[in-house]
Amino acid sequence: MGQPLDDAGLDTIFRAARTYNGYTSDPVSEDDVRRIYDLLKMGPTSANMQPARFTWLLSQEGKDKLASFASAKNAEKIVKAPAAVIVAMDLDFNQHIPWLFPHAPGAENWFGDRDARAPHAFRNSSLQGAYLIIAARALGFDTGPMSGFDNAKLDEAFFPGQPNLKSNFISTLGHGDPSTIFERLPRPEFEQFNTLL
Repeated sequence: MGQPLDDAGLDTIFRAARTYNGYTSDPVSEDDVRRIYDLLKMGPTSANMQPARFTWLLSQEGKDKLASFASAKNAEKIVKAPAAVIVAMDLDFNQHIPWLFPHAPGAENWFGDRDARAPHAFRNSSLQGAYLIIAARALGFDTGPMSGFDNAKLDEAFFPGQPNLKSNFISTLGHGDPSTIFERLPRPEFEQFNTLL
């Protein structure tokens, strides 16, 4: 059974956490992204399908390449960030279900039609992208998730010959520079967007 986090933990992950537009010069290492992945992979997905595929860009060359497919404002954030990540989805995720979901041997066939797999891949890779943000925050990093890029051109450049891989969203990663954020935007009260039945 889970144990509640203390206020410091809740602040780190949610209440005081922010989306950053810029970062300090502190680097992000391969070790760091492996630690982030080892946390995020524990988040639940339907039938443990794990459709997200992460491309971690730690080199300036990689970030520059990614930035070339982003809007001007996003491109500037990407090239200056210590790291960036492409959160993509594998439309052929069902090929891995036999070992990811072994207690249901026929589960691979639940997702036999590729068009029908697309919403599952999108929904669950989006969940995994959210887990990435939470895992990064839990380990003391900050993120800048974004859309605002040409998905088709990015996919062609980063996933050549792999039509099963489609980009979902991208994010910068590092230790946030507080001078680059705006005042926190409004958040709705419970009564505004919630229903109790």
